[in-house]
Amino acid sequence: MREHLARFFTALGYFSRLPVPAWVTWSPARLAHAGAWLPLVGWVVGAAGALALYGLALALPASLAVILSMALTVRLTGALHEDGFADACDGLGGGWDKAQILAIMKDSRIGSYGAIGIVLMLLAKVAALIELASLSPGAAASALLVAHPLSRLAATAVLHTLPYARSDDSSKAGGVAQRLSRAELALAGACGLLPALVFLPPLQTLAALTLTTLVTLWLARTFLRRLGGHTGDLLGAVQQAAELACYVGILAAAGSIGSH
Repeated sequence: MREHLARFFTALGYFSRLPVPAWVTWSPARLAHAGAWLPLVGWVVGAAGALALYGLALALPASLAVILSMALTVRLTGALHEDGFADACDGLGGGWDKAQILAIMKDSRIGSYGAIGIVLMLLAKVAALIELASLSPGAAASALLVAHPLSRLAATAVLHTLPYARSDDSSKAGGVAQRLSRAELALAGACGLLPALVFLPPLQTLAALTLTTLVTLWLARTFLRRLGGHTGDLLGAVQQAAELACYVGILAAAGSIGSH
């Protein structure tokens, strides 16, 4: 049990800015298992965002509560996934071949594709959550509780399924670019899917899972065709796109229910 806790805290320290207990020492071997715990990290981030949104909505307009709660989740993760999404937009948008795409993504400077992509992504997520919050603050809070673990499960699935695209270990994701065991896949799957089954009505669950799966499959196919695998930035892009897909699916199903 202590080793499992250490692996979780290793993943939490790697995928967020949250402090971890002092007894959890850095271990490359534990980092290799971090992908299995990524959806559980989503529980922590999603719960923080949901509590903030629900609490702030009691005193502030829903739109402001959504923006501030999203700012909190970005702060908790150090914009790790958002940065990956922006780099992926730059690389896939501006690169012609694998070597050029990888070189662009490794560049710390943000380009036009990245700037436009991350702005549109954040605006889309804010718009979807505001629409859900207009139904009720609880609906938006539930969406956060579901989308953060589910989107991280999508990234874990791509990490496990596709090979690592870089031939060196220079990427920050090199240490976690490991295939998972069956037990680790089961853990990731349970942590990623359980919130959707608990917090959403069946139709919203089905819509969120369907749209998230379709987006993930499309991205995985794109990465395989253009790069032959994944990188850390591409996993961040999967998380961001899957998170948005989850919100859109929930919102579409909620609208369908409301129209009847």
